[in-house]
Amino acid sequence: MIIDKLENLKNYVPLNPLFADVVAFIENTDLGAQPAGKVFIKGDELFANFNVCKGKKKGEPKLETHDVMIDIQVPLNHAETMGYKPRTELSEAEYDESVDMTLYDDEPQQYVTVAPGMFVIFFPQDGHAPAICDCDELHKIIFKVKA
Repeated sequence: MIIDKLENLKNYVPLNPLFADVVAFIENTDLGAQPAGKVFIKGDELFANFNVCKGKKKGEPKLETHDVMIDIQVPLNHAETMGYKPRTELSEAEYDESVDMTLYDDEPQQYVTVAPGMFVIFFPQDGHAPAICDCDELHKIIFKVKA
């Protein structure tokens, strides 16, 4: 997991060549003006989900992992707290290949808060429970990047 300011995302491009396309998309797009929905940037290898959801309380969202994709999550209008637990410490659970997701009944080991202007990267080894926020409408982007 990596958490940092959005202006520093370019520093992480060496970790995955598709991160450069994420940086270019952010620099050339009015993120706040995008409607909810999916935007394909490089086919199935890189796309952005513009989400609007109701904030959840700690304990509501399940921890999840992804085998194929990396998440770069960017809150747009409210700070968002996310639970975290390393995949190696998660209990066994069934992987759903159709949505590239495994959901766990485990409790997060710790929490991080990501404010607008920041991002968090969750790699396949990072269990995460997103959307913890005391708000009625959380606007965020989840970039899905092929690992």
